[in-house]
Amino acid sequence: MSAIALAAGVGFAIIGAAAERIASVWPPDEASRRAPGWRTALLALASGASAWAIVSRSTLPGWATSVHLVVLTLLVLMSATDLEQRRLPHVLLDPLIGICVVFAFVNPALSLLDAVIGAVAAVTLLGVLGLVIRSGVALGDLYLVGPLGLLLGWPAIFVAIFIAALLVSASSLVLLASRRVGLKTYVPFGPFLVAGTVITLLRDDNLLGEPAASAAMFIGHLLGRMY
Repeated sequence: MSAIALAAGVGFAIIGAAAERIASVWPPDEASRRAPGWRTALLALASGASAWAIVSRSTLPGWATSVHLVVLTLLVLMSATDLEQRRLPHVLLDPLIGICVVFAFVNPALSLLDAVIGAVAAVTLLGVLGLVIRSGVALGDLYLVGPLGLLLGWPAIFVAIFIAALLVSASSLVLLASRRVGLKTYVPFGPFLVAGTVITLLRDDNLLGEPAASAAMFIGHLLGRMY
């Protein structure tokens, strides 16, 4: 196991736990100030595993992998806030959009045309879904899916949205069965978009460069069990 990948995993586990704690107190107008719990541990585990897998899987230049990790940091913070307060704040969305726009011009794994098509198609698709399912897609989700489309490009962004839809559907059924939510309860879509993006990033043979043999075998086997 790469020492750099391990360090990234440990570091992002700390970031994930910290993000969940920050979301419980900020923004202060809707802060619940909850004590640490299972959500803290789950976000720490998911964040650490994602960072470890991205670094292990990537064969891109170091600067490009670093951009992916910066994006992951913002996505972790947004996921925590959306889960806690049902919002995706612009103080996080705006830097994400800016980074993904600039990265689209220099991304060594994706052409600018594919990135732009991915962003436009993703916003269009989610916008149409928002009109059909009025309570299912929030405006913040549209702001989020645009930069994710730039990051993944066409057609990978559709895979990410499909995975996100499967995950949110399964989670909603579990929550309904356990009576933790009702039929009209809003379930935030942002964290599932983030999960779909990370899974797609790791599964695609091109987005993180040609797979390194050991990383590809392990991560491909692990993610392949989802299908």
